[in-house]
Amino acid sequence: MKIISILGARPQFIKAAIISKKIKEKGIDEIIVHTGQHYDYNMSDIFFKELGIPEPAYHLKIGSSSHGDQTGRMLMEIEKVLVKEKPDAVMVYGDTNSTLAGSLAASKLHILVAHVEAGLRSFNKKMPEEINRILTDHVSSVLFSPTDTGLANLKNEGFTHIFYSINELIPIKSENVLPICIKVGDPMFDLALEARKKTDASGIMGRWNLERKQFILVTAHRAENTDVAENLENIWNALKILASEGKKIIFPVHPRTRKVMEQTGLLSESTHSHLPLLIDPVSYSEMTVLESEARVIITDSGGVQKEGYFFDTPCVVTREQTEWVELLESGWTTLTGADKNKILNATRQYWETPPNKNNLSLFGNGDASNQIVEILKFLIKQNK
Repeated sequence: MKIISILGARPQFIKAAIISKKIKEKGIDEIIVHTGQHYDYNMSDIFFKELGIPEPAYHLKIGSSSHGDQTGRMLMEIEKVLVKEKPDAVMVYGDTNSTLAGSLAASKLHILVAHVEAGLRSFNKKMPEEINRILTDHVSSVLFSPTDTGLANLKNEGFTHIFYSINELIPIKSENVLPICIKVGDPMFDLALEARKKTDASGIMGRWNLERKQFILVTAHRAENTDVAENLENIWNALKILASEGKKIIFPVHPRTRKVMEQTGLLSESTHSHLPLLIDPVSYSEMTVLESEARVIITDSGGVQKEGYFFDTPCVVTREQTEWVELLESGWTTLTGADKNKILNATRQYWETPPNKNNLSLFGNGDASNQIVEILKFLIKQNK
């Protein structure tokens, strides 16, 4: 039994880490294809080393370019690998161009496509990620949804074979019901719990002179913020005001974001004592410490929103929509867009009055990765 996993960006490396571990435990051959979508060392290679992901058998080195050019080149190169390797299934993750290219290449070759993190919708088709999500889901054979909301979205789009647990699926002859949509929970939750238990926070906190629950963690990388100078400037101005109020802010800066900040002159004032602390991107384990120890997170990342929830840290989301509507409904995230005043108000509110989780678990019980591999193994056997 052979599975090819298509990876290209940080959130995919994280999800693949725990799933690859389970694939190996169950005696399945896995071939990893790294598209090269994230080519910076701190955004790519370091995750393979730190998280114990097997070295990619193929590194396509596509790199950054326009959406059409990048996706097209990935599609061509992935197809060559699939024709050569003839896998039983192709696993894709999330909503990047790597996800779409991998799912398209496999589906056109009639290879079973498994989509991890299926069913998410922001309902904003101006976001390239939303297009990638929708198209990937509609060419996939097995759609692994992390939440009930994801399954509801898929049902609304016409999918009929919906399962809420592996126990519902096993009695079914799967060759008659593909595509299958099934709730499994979130593998990022599995890994986050494991990584946080293994990581000593004291050294990481001491490196940047941070105190527990006395700082704000910031990330910004989405095109809607980095490609619009006014939006990035508004976020930066909000951070400056929060810093001037005495709130410590730490900001691991994505390479694309740093480039834009340099071009627009925002970095020229970054050494002032009352400004956010800008650092290079951190490792996954370091990020889990920062997320769990922060008092508030300001982010445009889908993954960081969830990780904040995992660690009981509320998030101010600098986007107009989010695919994680459950987090909005639970009160653990607030959407502000790149509006300076909304960012300030939401951050101050969370700083003074954090929400109450009431033991609510939105993303499963920490065994999503095991379920995914068990289901995929079952379906491959059924469809041979």
